Amino acid sequence: MNVTVVELGPRDGLQNEPTPVSVADRLAFARALGRAGLTRIEAGAFVHPSRVPQMASSDEVCAALVAEPDLVARHVRFSALVPNLRGLERAIAAGLREVAVFPAASETFSHRNLNQSVDEALASARAVCVSAQGSGVRVRGYVSTAFGCPYEGQVPVTAVLRVCEALLAMGVFEIAISDTIGVAHPGQVRALIRELRAALPVTVLAMHFHDTRGTALANVLAALDAGIATFDACAGGLGGCPFAPGATGNLATEDLLYMLHGLGLAREIDLAAVVAASARLEPAIGHPLPSRYYRASQVR
Repeated sequence: MNVTVVELGPRDGLQNEPTPVSVADRLAFARALGRAGLTRIEAGAFVHPSRVPQMASSDEVCAALVAEPDLVARHVRFSALVPNLRGLERAIAAGLREVAVFPAASETFSHRNLNQSVDEALASARAVCVSAQGSGVRVRGYVSTAFGCPYEGQVPVTAVLRVCEALLAMGVFEIAISDTIGVAHPGQVRALIRELRAALPVTVLAMHFHDTRGTALANVLAALDAGIATFDACAGGLGGCPFAPGATGNLATEDLLYMLHGLGLAREIDLAAVVAASARLEPAIGHPLPSRYYRASQVR
């Protein structure tokens, strides 16, 4: 089984930090992750800086990364979040050939995150997909709050499936089923994947877990057993969502790789090099990184 790790540290990992990280440090972080063997990296978000100031200068960051000769030679694919057509225009101008849209499965979170209803968010995503495909740009889709909403609680499977089917009809190449606030557990993961597989090709599904309640790795194992082969993660275990109260760090790339390597998977990614990338970032964020593997590796 070939497993793909989608690295979100430079975007999802940094978007919730109290102090924005400099362009130079963001670039160094992303470059080091690419040189560690991670070939899919989400580098920024083309959102209004008043909403997510940590993602300001994503234009500069992405433009520099896509022009980096050794990363081009390594076939590293960079992407960014785009909420609308203006964001897509900026992403294309920065040289990106892949973007992501991010509707939610719950109405309240959709309004808090995008200032749109679910239907309005899907309409915006559809406009992005049409324009992107006309420009030769691939689009990934996230489904936020797929396992639970900070405002509404449990989210019906039918609501998740509705958004997934809409995204697939728009032509997205992949759908990341996202546990935005880290409430998922293995039983729920198995049940949701079973429902989704009945209606969607399993090959388009990815999983995006947060480790808020310590279940992220268990959820990955459940998803692997259910046939999922693509997982999102953030180096250092950073992350969280500014519009989801209680959401803490994403599944740490180091923790995920330690487990995958033990299973004989994803060995082309250099775990020690990912740890080194996180170690270089830690002084820039000014607090300890939460990744368990990373913390253990720093014990002298």
